[in-house]
Amino acid sequence: MKLEIRIAEPIKVMQARLLDQAQRADAGEAVEPLCEVGFENMAQFGGVFTPKRWELVEALKAAGPLTTYALAKHLGRHYKNVHQDVAALCEWMVIEKNEDGRVFVPWDELAVIWPISKLAA
Repeated sequence: MKLEIRIAEPIKVMQARLLDQAQRADAGEAVEPLCEVGFENMAQFGGVFTPKRWELVEALKAAGPLTTYALAKHLGRHYKNVHQDVAALCEWMVIEKNEDGRVFVPWDELAVIWPISKLAA
């Protein structure tokens, strides 16, 4: 499964895509689940997806489900900082917690989409 991370896309465009998806599903078409989050601008995106958080996502995907404590040890980072990063990434749907409280990356792909050609218009 893929999570699409969209930057600077007007809400109307996102709503139209979701409506189209729902209409196609209602018509009986087979549609892939649409999983996406959006950011108003690159600054907001950069505030959430810091280099340390990208490193965390990569390490967690490779290692599989871990407790936050085990993840901090694995990364060689302070528990408090990793805990904050885990909370932020859970909020933005990049990682999830399983029934045992271990965190994991449920996605096979993270697609960051930034339509910069539309910014110049």
